[in-house]
Amino acid sequence: MSIEKAVVIGLAGNEVSKKITGSDECSVGRSVVAVGSGAAIGAVAGGTLVVGAGLVGLASAPVVVPLAIGGAIVSGIASLFD
Repeated sequence: MSIEKAVVIGLAGNEVSKKITGSDECSVGRSVVAVGSGAAIGAVAGGTLVVGAGLVGLASAPVVVPLAIGGAIVSGIASLFD
């Protein structure tokens, strides 16, 4: 995982949360949506949802988990300062 990828994923999750909630105001609800969106985008970027539960999915776990967590953290933080 690179920090740059986590930041880009997190900012994308924040933008998705704005579209889903229909607001760019800081709120707990939008932060929750942002964290979930960042984690989902991180999981997709890491290949978890595409690969599935096969051996390749298990082998990519060390990359996927940090991307999902990093994306979720950055999304949550970004949603607080918009």
